[in-house]
Parts: sequence; structure tokens; C-alpha cells
Amino acid sequence: MSRMSRGALVRFLLVLGLLGGCLALSLNQKPNLGLDLRGGAQFVFQATGTESTEATAENVDKTVEVLRGRVDALGVAESTLVRQGDDRILVELPGVTNDEEAQEAEERIGQTARLTVHPVVATVASADAKPSKKGNLVVPDADGGFIEVGPTALEGEDITDANAATPTNGVGYVVNVDFSNQGSDAFGKLSATAACATGDANRIAMVLDGTSISSPSVNVPCGGNITNSTEISGDFSQTEASDLAALIEGGALPLELELISDRLVGPTLGAEAIDASIEAGIIGLLLTGVFIIFIYRLVGAMATIALTSYALLAYAMLLALGSTLTLPGLAGFVLAIGMAIDANVLVFERAREEYAAYPSAGLRRALAVGFNKAWSAIIDSNVTTLLAAALLFILGSGPIKGFGVTLSIGVIASMISALIIARVLSEMSVSTKAVESRPAVSGLGNIGRVRAWLDRSDFDIMGKRRMWLGISGAALVLAVTGIATQGLNLGVEFSGGRQLDYSVSQEVSVDDAREAIADAGFGEAVVQGADDPADFTVRTGAISNDEEQQIEDALASIGGEVDKIDDQTIGASLGQELRDKALIAFGIALFAQLLYLAFRFKWTFGVSAVVAMAHDVVLVVGIFAWLGKPIDGIFLAAALTIIGLSVNDTVVVFDRIRERWFGSRPEDSFSEMANKAAIETMPRTINTGLGTLFILAALAVLGGDSLRDFAIALLIGLIVGTYSSVFTATPLLTYFQEKWPMSRVKREKVARTPDDSGAVI
Repeated sequence: MSRMSRGALVRFLLVLGLLGGCLALSLNQKPNLGLDLRGGAQFVFQATGTESTEATAENVDKTVEVLRGRVDALGVAESTLVRQGDDRILVELPGVTNDEEAQEAEERIGQTARLTVHPVVATVASADAKPSKKGNLVVPDADGGFIEVGPTALEGEDITDANAATPTNGVGYVVNVDFSNQGSDAFGKLSATAACATGDANRIAMVLDGTSISSPSVNVPCGGNITNSTEISGDFSQTEASDLAALIEGGALPLELELISDRLVGPTLGAEAIDASIEAGIIGLLLTGVFIIFIYRLVGAMATIALTSYALLAYAMLLALGSTLTLPGLAGFVLAIGMAIDANVLVFERAREEYAAYPSAGLRRALAVGFNKAWSAIIDSNVTTLLAAALLFILGSGPIKGFGVTLSIGVIASMISALIIARVLSEMSVSTKAVESRPAVSGLGNIGRVRAWLDRSDFDIMGKRRMWLGISGAALVLAVTGIATQGLNLGVEFSGGRQLDYSVSQEVSVDDAREAIADAGFGEAVVQGADDPADFTVRTGAISNDEEQQIEDALASIGGEVDKIDDQTIGASLGQELRDKALIAFGIALFAQLLYLAFRFKWTFGVSAVVAMAHDVVLVVGIFAWLGKPIDGIFLAAALTIIGLSVNDTVVVFDRIRERWFGSRPEDSFSEMANKAAIETMPRTINTGLGTLFILAALAVLGGDSLRDFAIALLIGLIVGTYSSVFTATPLLTYFQEKWPMSRVKREKVARTPDDSGAVI
């Protein structure tokens, strides 16, 4: 019989309630799927100049970035925005499935959104009324009439923030706007003048694209004024107020846009590719589960069940947040399931050590101490990842922001899975009399063959740290040489290229068209269907006319007569400004991680971890350069994941060093302590790596072209990150400590009682 305590029972009931809620949400709500999985709406806008701005390629690129910020603010994630030719903009929005939704989306993003603020002069009879003074304007008012307004007092550039809110009377919604210092001064003068006026002149008009959307009276005594902020009222719904706030905060478009075409488009990935990726993920997860059960037996089986619940939890969180799911995001979730085993492995290895030291105390005590001892490493590694994810979301844009959301969901769900669900199940399993009498069945009864072999061996990794650092340095030189000599094969997202629209005489499936174009030598081309099954869009890198003819011939071989409808050069969907924002976000995220590690450990630990992480990313980029593989949006997702893997591995080793360092004597060698810590954590490193390896190998072999390069990049990153945590970061830390000796770090409190206060409530 099980001897479950009250605390364990409470946790068990909480887990059941949590999983029940997640299941209900998953069954009753559909996910938002990205352009690659579901398709959406495609708009082409013609950009025209204004009196002050010419429609050059540079200004069109600026307009693209304003649109991107507007789309992000409206909550439309994982969209595509590129310059087409010199004066057109292509916009693709996921999840739009009919013409009504497409029209609504076009109205929300295509508006110029030039906001100006004016004094109201008088109410007039019609739009044809002649202004009473030169420089005044007659504009439509929000109530359906017309008003004459004076010259512009301030513009949208003077507004620093805008957000939807409920007014003090609680009826409807308004938009609160905050002014810059210059805007505050201008609005103060305008409101002071209106406060002392009577009739219509007591009003101030907010004019958006030539129409007054609000013209309230100034309700302050004469001699007073309004500064810093104000509100725009107009009987708005919540959606209308939120959209207006997003338009105002995003800023006016530098150029005027005219919609010249719109249509619904199919997914960029075929059904076969999506099915293959899902099948590969399932096979990889099954192999991972078998491996964990083989290594950790009963508690491994409990961890596998917890990992299954992780998938449900992560999916429910994605639905609750309304996030958009793309294929790289789906693969990231599958990968995160493999990464989630890391916390379980940490706990189980610690519990094995505890049981080997105090076998008479029993399995339940060993498991409780294992959770408590692993707590600091789990928290530190996940907090560093969450810091990076939060900063990528706040500072990034487009796919960078989307990855920040996906990463955060994955980390939080994995912690709940490992520290609550797996703990409840493991406690239940080792508390039975049958398992207590046969500790080997639990998986915690011995330290494992790898650890036993390492303990018998006499490895002196830190004694040869110069050699290991030399190997890492040589690998970096080789990688940088590849980048310098071979160059980077930038995908169409980074380099731009060509977009070709075709129509064929015979109905052809998108999968067949994609396969024919790939067989012609254009495997990296993005092929989309449209609402007309005979129409296709092909997006490639820069290609010659002869190469374009090869694509046309490939379509003709399966679709009969081919009509080329359009042929346009396109800019990079991950343009310069987006790349700059990404680099800034990465830089600040790395600095935040360094500060956190310096606070939790010492500055030498933080610097060593960040250097090792940079080492891993450069090596992966260098290998891709030597292999000639594309650096595209999918690779970007892989690189971001590698950063998380690298820091996570390093923090686990550093946590063990910190524990040994605190309990040391002044005369003890830091190098020997670091060496012992690296060897003690090696079973965890190997088992975690192998568990993740099964998923990546399945994605690389069975996942199709769409995910092969993604999986290969992560496989390389996994191997390099596993190596660098022991043979780069730790030797570098040892070098820093001997070069600049520092006092011992603060001790982490470790409970040695089997009570249920534990690490997680």
C-alpha cells in the first residue's frame, strides 16, 4: 500500500485539477495556426509619395517597419511583410480564412493613421463650406456633421504612448494618450486657449486621416490647462479602442498605401511535410520515453507520464495566450519535451547519490533530498532562459517576439511538469511497500554504470584545461574561417529574392507543385497555393531568368500550360531594422543573463557561461557556412534554442561547483573541486543529451525537408553545448578563478528531511 502524506495528496489533487482544466481548454478551443501550417490572406499595396516624402525603396522599407510594428501591436503574430520591387509592399497575415476577415484585416493595417490635434473654430453646414481663415480646414466630425478647425497644434510624433482604457463613468472605451515634453507644452497652450473660449471654440479636435474622431470640450477653468496626457473618446468598443491605440502608437505611415490585390493563400508547407513532421515528433518522443524508462526504471516511467502531461499543459497555455503556432514552434515544443527531462534527470541523479550514501533512510527520503538538492540548478537554468525569453518578447519584433512567447511557455510548462507532476507520481511510486523492499526496481537503488565507471577512473579534465581551451579556440578559428571564406548562404528571409505568380491549365496539388520545383533544384523555394487551385506563388532567393524558366518548365511538366502572372523582386522579410532589433534584444538578454549569474554565483561564472554560449553559436554558424546550408528563419529559431541549451548545461555544472566550493577549506584547490563537479554531473549531461538526441534524430531523418536543417542545427548545437559546458566553460572558469581569486559563493540551503515542505508546493 502507498503511504501518501497529506502534502503529497494535496499536490496530487492540484495536478488532477490542472490537467483537467488543460484538457477542457484543449478540446474546446482551436489553435491559431501560422502561414506555414494553415495559410492566410495576402495583400499587395502600392506605395505612393506624399508632399514631403518620395516613394523610394528606402522609404518603402521604413513603411514596412511601421506596418510591422502595427501588426505586432494588433496581436497578429508570425506574419510576413516584405518590399516588392521598389514601390510595393507584400503583407501576409495568418489565420484569415474568408473575404470578410480579409477586408477587416486590410482596414486595420492599411490605414495611414496620421493623427493631428487642432483647435475647433466652428460647426459648419457641409464639407463645401469655405474656411473662415487661410490655413483652416473643414473636416467631418464624429457625430456625422462638419467642423472647421484651425492649424495643426501638434501631431502624432508628439505622442509617446497610447492605450485603450475604460473611462471614469465606466461606459464604453476611450484611448489614453501621453505626450512628449514638446507635445505637452503644445497641448497645454492649446487647452489653455480653449478653456477661456465659449461655444465651439471651447473644443479641441483629434483628427485621424482627415476625419475628426473626437472633439471634446475642455472642462477646466479659464487660466488652467491640460498637459502630459489626455483621452480620446468616441463611443468606442474595446476592439476599436485597442486598434486605434495601436495605430496611434505605431505612428503614421511615411507613404500612402493603395491596395492593388488581395487573395487567400494556402500554407507554405504541404500536408505531407506537416504529417511527416508530426510523425517524426511522435516517434522521437516514444524513443525518448523508452530510453528514460530503461535508465531510471520506475521513476523514469513516472517522468515519461509527466512529459506527456507537459505536452497537454504547453498546448493549453498556447491556446490561453492566443499565440500563433508555426512548424518551427511546433518542433520547438516537441524539442522542449525532450529538454524537460533535464530537470527529472537532475533530481534522479541526486536521489541516486543520496540513496547510495544513506540507504537505510529509504527511497522516499532520497527522492525528497534529490528534489531539494536539484532545486537551485533547475531554478537558475530556467530563470536565465526566462530572462532571455522576456527580453526577446519585449525588445524583439516579428518572429523574434513570437519565439520569446513560445520559449516562455515551454520553460514554464517544463518546470510544472518536472517539479510538480513528476514529483507527485514519483513520490507515489516509491512509497509502496513493494518498491521499498526492492529498491533496484525504483531506478534509484544504485548510482548507475556511467557514474560508477567515472568514479573508478581518474580523469583530470582541469589539469589539462589549456589543451581543452586550445581545442575550443582552434574550433572557433575553423568556424570563423568558414564564415569568412565560404560566406553565409542567407535565405530569402534575410536576403530577399524573387516572387513568381503562376497559373496552370490543369489542377495540381500544392504538394505536387512543391515536389516538382524541388526536383528541378529549388528545394529551398517557398511554394503556396491560393483560393484558385490553379494558381501558385513561388518565393525564392535571387535567381536568373534561366533559373526562373526551369521553375516554369517544372510546373509545365505536371500542370500543362503555364501562365506567368507576375514576377517581382522582393526585399528581406527579416529586414535590416528587424535584424538590428534582434541583435539589440540578444545583446541585452545576454547582459541580463550575465548579471543574474554574477548575482547568483560570481562574475567569473557569468562571463564563462556567456563565452561558452557564444562559442557554441559561432561553431554552429561556421559549420553551416562550410556545408553551404541556408541561414534562414528556421535556422534563427534553432540558434535561439541553442543559446538556451548551452546556458542550461553550463549552469548545471556551475551549480555543483558552487556546492563543493562552499564546503571547501581555504587550502583546497579550486581546480580539483571543479574537476570533481564536472565528473559528477557528467551522467546527467550524457542522459539528458541522449534523451533529446532521439527527438532530433527522428526530426532529421523522418521530418522532411522542412525540418531537416532545423534538426541538424540543433543536433550540432546539442553536441557542441554538451562539450563546451565541461570542456570550455569549466576550464575557463578555473582559469579566471586562479587569475583573479574570489571568495566562496553563498551556500544554497539543502533540506535533508523527507518531509513534504520540499521545493514545490
